[in-house]
Amino acid sequence: MVEIKTDISIEAMREAGRLVAQALTAAREAASVGVSLRELDRIARAVLDEAGAGSPFLDYHPDWAPIPFPAVLCASVNDAIVHGIPDDYRLRDGDLLSLDCGAIRNGWAGDAAVSFTVGRARPEDTRLIDTAERALEAGIAAAVVGNRIGDIAHAVGRVCRSAGYGLPDGFGGHGIGRSMHEDPGVPNEGRPGRGMALRHGMVLAIEPMVIASGSDDHYTARDGWTVRTVDGSRAAHAEHTVAITDDGPRILTAL
Repeated sequence: MVEIKTDISIEAMREAGRLVAQALTAAREAASVGVSLRELDRIARAVLDEAGAGSPFLDYHPDWAPIPFPAVLCASVNDAIVHGIPDDYRLRDGDLLSLDCGAIRNGWAGDAAVSFTVGRARPEDTRLIDTAERALEAGIAAAVVGNRIGDIAHAVGRVCRSAGYGLPDGFGGHGIGRSMHEDPGVPNEGRPGRGMALRHGMVLAIEPMVIASGSDDHYTARDGWTVRTVDGSRAAHAEHTVAITDDGPRILTAL
């Protein structure tokens, strides 16, 4: 069931989204050679704690996961696509890092992700990240009243595929509101004009994930959470929480 949010609810979600943006910004600014992923999680957690906000990631335990997620931040390095658990790994020069963060404030959720390189960037990584961001922009641009979920999916997939990149099957965006994951699902590839019609008051997390080699293959690591590319190629992830409004899409997870 898709919950249509009131304008007041969207404003409340904006507060959660702003906190997500602040936590991601703080973690990104601290991400340098020698800094551990666990340290970045502590930084993001401090932003949420200071605001009196909760985390939809911490202790999240879906049926398929062997353990509850132990952090407020997903930190995925190089060949990790999503759901990386922050640990004692220390960042190295040239690492490609994707950070995904959520917040719960006054009962409403926000969710966003960003990818970037640490230290000296490889041109191929810059292109990969740029493509993920352009795909996100295209998906957001298609998130307008009267379009359909398939229009968002098609916009995202077209950018990624035209650049020669893979899209991990089974992963994509989602509705968001009182819970981090709500209906409807938002695939990263699809046919335009298909799927649920977009209405004022729908709120979606749109999140392209791209694999550099062009392969769609992936696997879940031994920790039961981290999703990695099968061929070891690098991946990038970009995400915003977006409200569908009569005035156009509104990004709720911007600063």
